[in-house]
Amino acid sequence: MIQRTPLIEDEAQEGIDFRSIFEALPGQYLILDRSFRIVAASDAYLAATMTRRDELVGRHVFDAFPDNPEDPDATGVTNLRRSLERVLRERRADTMAVQQYAIRRPAEEGGGFEQRHWSPINTPVLDGNGRVAFIVHRVEDVTEYVRLQQQGTEQAALTSELRHRMAEAESEILRRSAELQTANEELRVASRAKTDFLSRMSHELRTPLAAILGFSELLGLKDLGDDDRQMVGIINKAGNHLLDLINDVLDLSRIELGQVSMSPEPVPLQPIIDGAIDLMKPLAETRHVELVRPVVAGSGSYVIADQQRLKQVLINLISNGIKYNRPHGSVRLTVAPNGNRVYVIVEDTGMGIEAGDVDRLFVPFERLQAAADGIEGVGLGLALSRDLVVAMGGSLSLSSRRGAGTTVTLELLATEPAAIEEISAAEGLELAVRTYLHPRRLLYVEDTLANVRLVEAILERRPSVTLLPAMLGQLGIDLARELVPDLILLDLHLPDLDGDAVLTRLQADPATRDIPVVVLSADATGVPTERMLALGAKAYLTKPLSVRQLLEVLDTYLDS
Repeated sequence: MIQRTPLIEDEAQEGIDFRSIFEALPGQYLILDRSFRIVAASDAYLAATMTRRDELVGRHVFDAFPDNPEDPDATGVTNLRRSLERVLRERRADTMAVQQYAIRRPAEEGGGFEQRHWSPINTPVLDGNGRVAFIVHRVEDVTEYVRLQQQGTEQAALTSELRHRMAEAESEILRRSAELQTANEELRVASRAKTDFLSRMSHELRTPLAAILGFSELLGLKDLGDDDRQMVGIINKAGNHLLDLINDVLDLSRIELGQVSMSPEPVPLQPIIDGAIDLMKPLAETRHVELVRPVVAGSGSYVIADQQRLKQVLINLISNGIKYNRPHGSVRLTVAPNGNRVYVIVEDTGMGIEAGDVDRLFVPFERLQAAADGIEGVGLGLALSRDLVVAMGGSLSLSSRRGAGTTVTLELLATEPAAIEEISAAEGLELAVRTYLHPRRLLYVEDTLANVRLVEAILERRPSVTLLPAMLGQLGIDLARELVPDLILLDLHLPDLDGDAVLTRLQADPATRDIPVVVLSADATGVPTERMLALGAKAYLTKPLSVRQLLEVLDTYLDS
């Protein structure tokens, strides 16, 4: 008979079933008496040892779980006995090293033994006289851990080997971590160098372009003869082509960095397609290529897209269709609605390419035979177009056969028309001469004389505005304090101070803090935009600005 004890049996006096609570504990527990007989076992222990409660309770623990007779090196029982005897002798808990036990499988599961590795701890329960009444034997199953760590070798030898391997692994990890840090730093340096190069390239190319495009646009507004007007148009067109190439490089870089800005919204397809075709019409006429315009109606009229970016993509695809076409060929645009998708298809009758070369067309700067054939371009258009369409939630695919032309298909999300503001019939009136209600002063902090002369010429259309030029940053600050202009246009790259420093000082001075500052910079990488806006700039505009853009800025901040 098992002696009844307060620990196990006296729950009845309080009406609480302590035995059931103990048995349901998630851990693996045995309770032993002083003779090491099993008094109670948790359900988790029974499950781990593949036994039943009636098979264990009342038996001596070493009889219930003997060593595997087929393993002459088994020491689990001996080590457990020593631990339990220490608990009786010292009356304190004893934590054992990880032990290997042979757990007998039931006959219905094939019999034999299953090796387990347990981490045991034996804790005494003292009676009122301070003697050990019971021992709580708790084990944690670490079989999988030991199996991975020891791999069947002797524990002591494996522990040493494991430590050695861990040390080697740690050393290797540290070495690779150092290599990775070095590689990451090299990547950061390369990325900074790339960003700095793009910023400098953008600034150095856009600065003269600002003057070329600005003055050619102003010349185009004058009363010129046909020949002169044609030459001015060629200058402006060539400048805009160079600007497009610069923008393509910068856009591709932004996409790689995840910094491309998108404004997807419901937009009408017809005017976007018409605008792209109209821009490409002169090139098509020069190459004797027919442009076939689609008529968009019904469910395919509106798509989700960034209007400017979609037009950019269409211009690029139509331009490719023209440049790679044959004389008297055609570029046909088709719009095909299909459920919640709209497909814009651009087909040309050009030379085409081998099907195996299609994927190469989407590799930046890959031009196949275009360079050898004398076709202008740098090989960025298709790669950039696909990335832009994907960023708008669509897709772009291309199919082609040598001698049979090329077909590019845009897949876009269809949508319903949103409320679109009416375009004022007087949209072009801002180019006309306009007088403000009050005289205004404009401070332009810019070190490039051509840009100052350009703004000076544009201001002839806003006679109410007096231009105050400053070619040094500090001079600009001093003039702002002394004259308190109504608006400041600020370049970023100045001989004495950078634009950040100028703006910071203007914002810190109560006398100039409230003057609106608009940054005009040739740096179109997008890196300084957020920085300057955070410093207090009202807007960040990229050179070259068109005459229309600059007049819109002036009207926004000065005509009040």
